Amino acid sequence: MSAPVEFAVWAPVPERVRLQVDGTVHEMRRDDTGWWRAEVEAAPEADYGYLLGDDDTPRPDPRSRRQPEGVHGLSRRYDPATYAWGDRAWTGRPLAGGVVYELHVGTFTPEGTLDAAIGRLDHLVDLGIDFVELLPVNGFDGTHNWGYDGVLWYAVQESYGGPAAYQRFVDACHQRGLGVVQDVVYNHLGPSGNYLPLFMPVFSEGGANTWGSSVNLSGPDSDEVRRYILDNALMWLRDMHVDGLRLDAVHALVDERATHVLEEMAQEVDRLSVAVGRPLTLIAESDLNDPRTVTPRIAGGLGISAQWSDDFHHALHSTLTGEGQGYYGDFAAAGLSGLAKTLTGAFFHDGAWSSFRRRHHGRPVDTAALPGWKFLGYLQDHDQIGNRAIGDRVSASLSPGLLAVGATLVLTSPFTPMLFMGEEWGASTPWQFFTSHTDPEIGRATAEGRKGEFAGHGWDADEVPDPQDPETFRRSKLDWAEVQREPHAHLLGVHRALIALRRAHPDLVDPDLSSVAVSWDDADRWLVVHRGSLRIVANLSGEPREVDLDVPAHDVLFASGELPALDGTTVTVPPESAAVLTTA
Repeated sequence: MSAPVEFAVWAPVPERVRLQVDGTVHEMRRDDTGWWRAEVEAAPEADYGYLLGDDDTPRPDPRSRRQPEGVHGLSRRYDPATYAWGDRAWTGRPLAGGVVYELHVGTFTPEGTLDAAIGRLDHLVDLGIDFVELLPVNGFDGTHNWGYDGVLWYAVQESYGGPAAYQRFVDACHQRGLGVVQDVVYNHLGPSGNYLPLFMPVFSEGGANTWGSSVNLSGPDSDEVRRYILDNALMWLRDMHVDGLRLDAVHALVDERATHVLEEMAQEVDRLSVAVGRPLTLIAESDLNDPRTVTPRIAGGLGISAQWSDDFHHALHSTLTGEGQGYYGDFAAAGLSGLAKTLTGAFFHDGAWSSFRRRHHGRPVDTAALPGWKFLGYLQDHDQIGNRAIGDRVSASLSPGLLAVGATLVLTSPFTPMLFMGEEWGASTPWQFFTSHTDPEIGRATAEGRKGEFAGHGWDADEVPDPQDPETFRRSKLDWAEVQREPHAHLLGVHRALIALRRAHPDLVDPDLSSVAVSWDDADRWLVVHRGSLRIVANLSGEPREVDLDVPAHDVLFASGELPALDGTTVTVPPESAAVLTTA
């Protein structure tokens, strides 16, 4: 049934804006701030769009909640308040002490939808996961994509099921005790279907980053652009009941104001957290290695809850694989001391020379002031797999033993552990870079650019998968049948046991980075991490190793393979294995 509805859009760029609702066109009125408004009769699910200037082609609403015909089509009204939530008992959970699981909706299940993903949530509960982190689900061009080419930030991708399916997914997570973190991208917009510049000065003049023009955060008319971002963040947390946001590449947010947009976001999210009565978390991806990102506002920081630690990943990856190309160079050169440095201080480049950047980089973490849970630690993530030439996981090159060692070092680390979907069983399927741009020219340029990038690093162009080939997308879907087969089943058991151990032993979730100590031997390839009364011993070599501990070991709480032999302060660790030992 139709009812009077006020439609409003901020569009200071065009001289004229008209509203089309279910085929009927209406004139709109402009105020002094660039907002256009019109009150018309509209059904709850009316299709609508805006005609800008003399163009008679309707464009989607920049704040569209639903795009049933894709990002080039008309918007459809959607009221998130009509969903009947079943999570009233959900009071949220803090990030501290939790385990995060990163997944991509389109490749997590064969169907690639949010409703299908609900069917796999019990697997995550059984694994011991606390937070599900979804790669971006905002509206993008085509049917499948990583999600980082989004152009309509308020809409849920229709091929995933749209906004109603998203609410069902979050609801299902909460009813199983799982928090939800949504990956959002505020540093750039995708190349296809981005009509925002026709409405507003969304890009800064002359500014650019890795992905294109920088978003206008501090230039003329930037107040409403910032509001567009902040309102979007609040929408996910308030209307969709999400528990946290992962903020993509915040180092690409160029903001020259005295109050950075991240600080402003943290302040508004903290305020919303009080209003809704549950913890709300912001997690940054930052290449700056600047601890001020996660330092509380009262102490002069930006107040972001936590951030990813790529340095820990690079050190662990280089240690396990022996790779030393590109940005792995400094970590390979440092050997086990590099891994020890990140385990005790989160950042390797803490003001140290970065050969990859050809300059000094980063700033030290005050380990007495910042808890370890503020840094996410991981062996794999979507970037570190998908941005490799063929999207190969570490399971393609590491033995089952070393995969288990890697899992042990992540899940007993002082950080908030994060797993990438399928990692828990050593999935053999790759996770490759895939797109489905409907514009042939953009699709061709994307494919050629991808192949050219890796051809410059010694790869045969024919070996690099074509991101536009649908088979690249299909290859990247998880094969759930692997879970029941060896060696996958054993590795899954390793992950379950380690996560259970974290919950059972407070020493493993102790947030005090200053209390963590590491000893190692580069020649014999072993490492010991001291976590209170526990010792995590890892043998990275292909031979048994005798390791001298600082105190006698009393018991083996966990072993990734054969049990180690204890003899006072000496432990003999089987090859390519790890163990957690008690010393008290």
